[in-house]
Amino acid sequence: MRLLRAESEFDAIKKDPRHAYAIWAVAGIFGGHRFYLGDTARSIAMLFTLGGLGVWTVLDVFFLARRVRAVNQERRATVMARYRILDAT
Repeated sequence: MRLLRAESEFDAIKKDPRHAYAIWAVAGIFGGHRFYLGDTARSIAMLFTLGGLGVWTVLDVFFLARRVRAVNQERRATVMARYRILDAT
């Protein structure tokens, strides 16, 4: 029962790569996709430098999927720890 509750909570807070890429396409130069993923410091840096004059924005298209996976792994680990479930994935 705890596992189902934990999985349900994780499903509610996990980030979707499609949303991240959509935000990148619309507001990438302002760091919108980084705000979505919770990378506040990097987001602010991108906001004030216009995505590192576009360089960070272009590079992020290649690394965005990996960052979404990392954020989701961190969030899953946090939820599982809260429910005291040893997560093997």
